[in-house]
Amino acid sequence: MADRVTVIGWDGSPLTAAARAALGAATLVAGAAHHLALPEVPAGAERIRLGSVALAARRIAAHRGTAVVLADGDPGFFGVVRTLRAPEFGLEVEVVPAVSSVAAAFARAGMPWDDAQVVVAHRRTLRRAVNVCRAHTKVAVLTSPGAGPAELGLLLEGVHRTFVICEELGTAHERVSVVTSEKAADHTWRDPNVVIVLGGPVGTAGETGGWIAGRDPSAGPRGWSLPAEAYGGDLGEGETQLLRASQLARLGPRIGDLVWDIGCGSGAFAVEATRAGAAVIAVDSDRAACARTDAAARRLGVQLQIVHGTAPHVLENLPEPDVVRVAGGGAAVVSAVADRRPQRIVTHAATRDAAELVGRDLTEHGYGVECALLQSVELDTRAWTEKERSVAFLLSGVLPRRSA
Repeated sequence: MADRVTVIGWDGSPLTAAARAALGAATLVAGAAHHLALPEVPAGAERIRLGSVALAARRIAAHRGTAVVLADGDPGFFGVVRTLRAPEFGLEVEVVPAVSSVAAAFARAGMPWDDAQVVVAHRRTLRRAVNVCRAHTKVAVLTSPGAGPAELGLLLEGVHRTFVICEELGTAHERVSVVTSEKAADHTWRDPNVVIVLGGPVGTAGETGGWIAGRDPSAGPRGWSLPAEAYGGDLGEGETQLLRASQLARLGPRIGDLVWDIGCGSGAFAVEATRAGAAVIAVDSDRAACARTDAAARRLGVQLQIVHGTAPHVLENLPEPDVVRVAGGGAAVVSAVADRRPQRIVTHAATRDAAELVGRDLTEHGYGVECALLQSVELDTRAWTEKERSVAFLLSGVLPRRSA
């Protein structure tokens, strides 16, 4: 095992005295090509070009001597420290930090970043990173080859965002570009890069700033399943607070998810799924419903995409969903949604026959199906008399192999 492992962050500025001392004593140095070309790297040291950090960690663990790992930015922030500290390698790690590439990118843009979401985009996580960009007003994306600005722009089709693209930060080739998301796909960008994705109102925390990094969970009204008044009055036929709360509970929308809300109506469900941190595409064939949803989203300070059209045909060109609520269209729309294989589907029916038809179709598509009869009675508490009664069959389908 290596006698000592020091991880040095590098942001393009001169190395600190502690970093130079550790590097000067190294018998093994791991890093990217531009790190290994630094004049401070000892001529006689074994050199490892970092590709897979896990493979490099195994070689470092087997090395008898002093090892140094060079990494861009702060290696403890979405960096190599996490892998090097994994129990299977048994390495004792010391860290010499540097300014993170995210902090450097926001500094170049002249913007605060305590209110930003920070995500890492690899090929396997790109879709989830894009969903965060759909749902939030300020996102920093740490990119990778094949999951860079061009790919982000392509997957954000139909959603306007501004990109601040910071290429090769800290090097002589550093460049900062500001483009729209539509234009980002038309260019080849240099690695490594950080993309700041901006959309909607930014910087509303006030002069004293916020109190928590990222999205403020206390923003907006307290509670879930807000009353009809929050959405402009009447929610429309078949929509009740308790039904909406049950649908949200069954779907469990979360950050990184893409939610389809088919038959968005008043926008109540779409807005509350967005308040949970998910990206939402709200679909309705009624332009008035689309307008109400847009107004509700603006009033409650959330971002979502609204698509006017009739399901199931309008669904063909939408990006793949994680969870779906079907509030209109019946069994035909549920079947079309199930063909796209979201993790969870929730819908409701007014009669038992309609519920059985939907349930059988979900079962045939391989979903585990649950159904409950929900009955709610709203009371006038001044006289404790019944004001309104609603009854609905709540159906949910979950793919067993993707139930998380």
